[in-house]
Amino acid sequence: MFKEYSQYDGLGLAELIRKGDIKSTEVIAEMRSRCERLNPDLNAVIQFFEDELNSSHTQNAPFSGLPMLIKDLNLYVKGQITTNGSRLMKGIVAEHDSALVKRYRDAGMVIAGQTNSPEFGLSPTTEPTLNGPTHNPWKQGVSPGGSSGGAAAAVAAGIVPFANASDGGGSIRIPASACGLFGLKPTRGRISSAPFLGEGWNGMSTHHAITRSVRDSAALLDISQGYVAGDPYSAPALARSFLEEQEREPGQLRIAFNTENPLGLPVDEDCVAAVKHAASLCESLGHIVEEARPEYDPIELSMTMYGVIGPHVLATVRELELKLGRSARDNELEDLTQLMIATASEQTAEDYVKAQRAMHRLSRQLAPFWHSYDLYLTPVLGQPPQTHGKLLYQSSDNYEEYGIQMATYSPFAGMANITGQPSMSVPLFWNKEQLPVGTLFTGAYGDEATLFRLAKQLEKAQPWFDKRPKV
Repeated sequence: MFKEYSQYDGLGLAELIRKGDIKSTEVIAEMRSRCERLNPDLNAVIQFFEDELNSSHTQNAPFSGLPMLIKDLNLYVKGQITTNGSRLMKGIVAEHDSALVKRYRDAGMVIAGQTNSPEFGLSPTTEPTLNGPTHNPWKQGVSPGGSSGGAAAAVAAGIVPFANASDGGGSIRIPASACGLFGLKPTRGRISSAPFLGEGWNGMSTHHAITRSVRDSAALLDISQGYVAGDPYSAPALARSFLEEQEREPGQLRIAFNTENPLGLPVDEDCVAAVKHAASLCESLGHIVEEARPEYDPIELSMTMYGVIGPHVLATVRELELKLGRSARDNELEDLTQLMIATASEQTAEDYVKAQRAMHRLSRQLAPFWHSYDLYLTPVLGQPPQTHGKLLYQSSDNYEEYGIQMATYSPFAGMANITGQPSMSVPLFWNKEQLPVGTLFTGAYGDEATLFRLAKQLEKAQPWFDKRPKV
């Protein structure tokens, strides 16, 4: 087969196809061969779209002939089933393509199949009852994170150079951290949710990708971004393409860093070490790095997220029931989903509006911090990758204890979902067990450019492309 497959990122493979050195069919065959060999142990890819794999692709496009695996969550391909990780949706066929799927096609990609996702993207681990748990390529039995765990596992294992992902509370950055990859959550409104949604979770959620190289992420955002008629809003305009931006020098940046859990809970020493390493590396590159953090009420932020997400989950399930013509059966919804439905059912319209207003208030309260600093550096997670079962809610669990566990594991990523700011996980640190521990950089609203510039500088200073699990 194509032995050099792992030596290239997506743009590199596309260039080989354009030059005629390889064929798209060879790349797709290599992807399938790797999947057949690795996926039985990983459970990262849940299905291939055979009709799509045999279809033609746009020629002379940025990613011409490359396979794109899409996450099984709120991204639809006409004639295919997107289950959102739920048994309730396992028979619903999409009637239209999502706008993002169309943009992938326009960029020359072949929509190859789907990656595993937890039910409705609610969990920071990928262990849905419908499709079973996805394993981290770095260690069997360890979670790759969630909710884009299938995407991250497929990229980390070398099945594909990149994969579609989405992030509503850290779901790009958490699995990128746990799998040793680059994961950027774009600014709110940068990527359209058309035609099925105006926004995800009041704008907290957005699609993008998990990649091995910085430039793939930049180029993917270039072809994915842009307003679609009817969108409720759009992100600020670009000065130049992100692919161009990541080649520009970042200049001397002002970087604030913090290693403390905003809720006062413990942070694992590996996660602290990862931030200190990144801070030292940035300082060695000429940036101004100092300890500081924005002031906000972390309890209000956490409660606001749940106050918004819960009603959205409730509305989604009710819409599905209407479509199916029946109520959801207990065995069709997981315990966490049922808990969120029950909690949301007790909320009033006033509660929901207050949560929405709290989002806006927190965003305005946090924004001035980026007048003093270009970037905010923290751990991605409060703990290194966790074994299966530890992050999975079951009805027998004490909900308050589960909440503390979640606030210990992932206390940092959600802030950028509330504010809509761009934020990225960068793979700069591995612990003594050789498990990856990502580092989180959050930028000012609309300023992915600064993140890409720094990411490329870090990628050159401490290359991670060839640091891979032994699979």
